[in-house]
Amino acid sequence: MALSGVRRVYGSGEGEVAALDGVTLTFAAGTFTAIMGPSGSGKSTLLQCAAGLDRVDAGRVDLAGTDPAALSETALTRLRRERIGFVFQAFNLMPSLTARQNVELPLRLARRRPAPDQVARVLADVGLAERAGHLPSQLSGGQQQRVAIARALVTRPQVLFADEPTGALDSRTSREVLSLLRGLVDEHGQTIVMVTHDPVAASYADKVVFLADGQLVDELARPTAEDVATHMTTLETTAQHGVPSC
Repeated sequence: MALSGVRRVYGSGEGEVAALDGVTLTFAAGTFTAIMGPSGSGKSTLLQCAAGLDRVDAGRVDLAGTDPAALSETALTRLRRERIGFVFQAFNLMPSLTARQNVELPLRLARRRPAPDQVARVLADVGLAERAGHLPSQLSGGQQQRVAIARALVTRPQVLFADEPTGALDSRTSREVLSLLRGLVDEHGQTIVMVTHDPVAASYADKVVFLADGQLVDELARPTAEDVATHMTTLETTAQHGVPSC
């Protein structure tokens, strides 16, 4: 998937703000990309536009081989439901449904009957085969996030979008979830795009892209947590002092 010259503007006149200002970026299939930047840099807007949750004002998004701007709302909803997976900081599980039933939900909403082993397989992939019959209240935070990941994967999406997926977890559980995401890329060829503020989380990715003031300002391949933290410190210092980005 890719973004080409993407621009997203909020407000008008003197109050106009370009949340994204000419962003061109490619996410190669089977890779894990982390998106980082100071507060207000446009990273959440980038994720929303890339995932077809928000429409761009200029430029083009290629999502699962389709331009979301060319689709009706009905077709766009179908694309997001069938070809895209989402994981957020909040687990967003239905409290009255078991882990298995929560994972089945996207298929049932799409009026598709789950194959006999389909849900069991994705629960096994996230290490929860033995917890399929448990309610969210009977699961730890990390297990609930694993259910949310399984739910996002059950439709076999081309791209999995994750917005601060470890933001509500402790450091040990965060590492477990991030290792799971890394394994999905390495073992299953899943494409993952993740917004995070955490240099340690970003170090699990193949590449980190840095945004500032709605523009792509840097990329870092094979990142370490230390290198990511250094880049972020530089960006945040630049933002505080108003020094133009290089």
